[in-house]
Amino acid sequence: MDIERIPLQKHGDSRGMLIALEQDRNVPFEIRRVYYLFATKGGVHRGMHAHRNLNQLAVTVRGSVTFLLDDGSGPHEVVLDDPSQGLLLRRMVWREMYDFSDDCVLMVLADQFYDPADYITDYDLFLREVAGAGHSGDRAACLGR
Repeated sequence: MDIERIPLQKHGDSRGMLIALEQDRNVPFEIRRVYYLFATKGGVHRGMHAHRNLNQLAVTVRGSVTFLLDDGSGPHEVVLDDPSQGLLLRRMVWREMYDFSDDCVLMVLADQFYDPADYITDYDLFLREVAGAGHSGDRAACLGR
């Protein structure tokens, strides 16, 4: 699986830092929706789905979170803990988020409006749709379950 981190240029001086997110520059798509997660309780897993058409860019504005990503080739863990890096989440990639730090603020930019029909929430169905024939789907091993 190709994990795509997007470097976000920092601008700053002794007063502080600024990062600009601009569509078709450092965000590789038209931005149609922005949301953020915060105050996530310990031990909570979020996500646990894939999108048929949606592309996203995730940025930890503060704190850290671990992503489990699978494009049908097997699960990969990625820690996102740097506000100057975005994680590109392309369509048809299963994502789970966990190990949120107490101060985590995770911002997500999306190229589509919210559409519940775009979600795949069953991992086995995801594997079938992504044509993962022969893939073991061993995300439990990656999570230590």
